[in-house]
Amino acid sequence: MTKPVRLSLTWTEPARGVVRCHRWRWRCSNEEIGNECLTRFHYSTHRLAVRVCRRWQELLQSKEFYYHRKRTGYTQKAACLIQSLKCDSDPDGSKPDGPPRYGITAFEPVSGTWGRVDPVPKYPDGLPLFCQITSCEGNILVMGGWDPTNYEAVRDERDECQGVVIGSEFWMVSGYRTDNQGQFEGTAEVMELETGQWVRVEEAWKASQCPRSCVGVGKEKLFSWADCDSAIRVGVCSAPLGEWTFVSGSAHQGGPTGFFLVDQQTGKCNTIDEISLQFSGFIQSGCCVDI
Repeated sequence: MTKPVRLSLTWTEPARGVVRCHRWRWRCSNEEIGNECLTRFHYSTHRLAVRVCRRWQELLQSKEFYYHRKRTGYTQKAACLIQSLKCDSDPDGSKPDGPPRYGITAFEPVSGTWGRVDPVPKYPDGLPLFCQITSCEGNILVMGGWDPTNYEAVRDERDECQGVVIGSEFWMVSGYRTDNQGQFEGTAEVMELETGQWVRVEEAWKASQCPRSCVGVGKEKLFSWADCDSAIRVGVCSAPLGEWTFVSGSAHQGGPTGFFLVDQQTGKCNTIDEISLQFSGFIQSGCCVDI
């Protein structure tokens, strides 16, 4: 990775009789300037930038360059969401038959833009039901769920617990044993990432409350985003985005899905307005990805 650019400025005196203007001479290599410009490119331009030359393609697609952009603060945080795909109603006004279809939606809080990720080739008709999403090094990973064509489990069964990383610990929050279907426990299992040792934490979560996609991390304890605002009580999903947290949910069962950005410092819940119909569906899972 190229070292940080060091620029020196030299004042150039204009010729006699020429209108005085500020002209500076930049003393650094073209490659250094080019790399620093590429570092500042918005991620949406990368698809075009990689076509300029092989050097740019190799640089923009390298892990080292991604780490450099993240370290210098030029990656952008976005929420990647497993969202139900809106289908047009039949001419008589009835809804289409069949189970809901899910795809991956991306939301960038700074610009307020929404977008849809191209379908996964193996699942052109929608992602597995109940699948979960997470991110790693700028990539997104979709795991688990039921195949939408036959409702069979894709991988080993999970009993609706929620995983969250807090500092150097991995918390597995609540969930239930298979023989206690739907009876969510208030305990958590915590693994110290450095030692790999597990401990059990009692009363870490509200018993009987589903933790999926709604676990928040407070200063002293865990909390549920479903308890934070009357507009988001049912079907809650959250994704931390640095200074903000993306939260979606409904005020009541069967109600329309609302979308919000919560200020981490003040706790103020700000409604995300003017969302098009195609991005207004229920959200099943979400995560933050640095792009």
